[in-house]
Amino acid sequence: MRILVAEDDADTAEFIRRGLRELGHNVLTTGDGFDALHLLSTEQMEVAVLDRMLPNLDGVSIVRRVRAAGIGVPVLLLTALGRIEDRVTGLEAGADDYLVKPFAFSELAARVNALGRRKPVHAEPTRLEHGEIVVDLLKRQVLRGGAVVQLQPREFRILEELMREEGKVVTRTMLLERVWNYHFDPQTNIVDTHISRLRSKLNEGGRPDLIETVRGTGYRMGGDA
Repeated sequence: MRILVAEDDADTAEFIRRGLRELGHNVLTTGDGFDALHLLSTEQMEVAVLDRMLPNLDGVSIVRRVRAAGIGVPVLLLTALGRIEDRVTGLEAGADDYLVKPFAFSELAARVNALGRRKPVHAEPTRLEHGEIVVDLLKRQVLRGGAVVQLQPREFRILEELMREEGKVVTRTMLLERVWNYHFDPQTNIVDTHISRLRSKLNEGGRPDLIETVRGTGYRMGGDA
C-alpha cells in the first residue's frame, strides 16, 4: 500500500516508516501539517497516519479539510492525548481510527492493514470550476478571472453548493439546510440577502452574472460561462 506518515518526531517517524517498509509498503513521510495536506490533496494514498499535534496544521484540522474536499483516504490519528473527548473530536472530524502513544508497532500495523482493506473511496475534485470562477475547497478560496474574491463563510458555502450542483436548481430550502443547518422556514429572506451579497462580490467590475434565479424555487449556476 501507499501510505503517508505525518509525524514531527523524527525518531517516531523513522520507526514507523522502517516497520511499514519491512512489511512491503510504500511509505512517504513528512513532519509538517501543511505538507501533509498538500500530499493528501495531490498524491494517491491508500492510508494516512497523522500525528494529532503537527506543526503549522494539526492532524484534526487536516482531516477536516480533506473530508470537506471529498478526499476519502482512510486516516489513523496518532496522539499522546488519551482522553475520551480527544478521541471523539478526532473521529467526529472524519478520522477512521485512533491510536494513543506509546503504542506497539504490531498494533499500528494491524490497524493500518485493516484500514487498507476497506473499499477504496474515489476522491472528489478539490477544485470546482464554472467559467472563470474557481472554488478551491482546500484553501477555502474563490477566484474569478484569476483574482481572489473575498467571501464570508456562508457566502462561500452557498457558492460551493451552487457549483457542486452546476446546471441544477438549488432550492432555498436546500440552502437553508446545507448552509445554515435549518430544518424549518425561518420566515426571513436570509437566503436571498446572502445571494445578493455573493453576486455583488462575484460580479464586481461589471462581470456577467453566472447565478440564475429560478423564480419561486431557488438558484442555479448557469449563465454564459
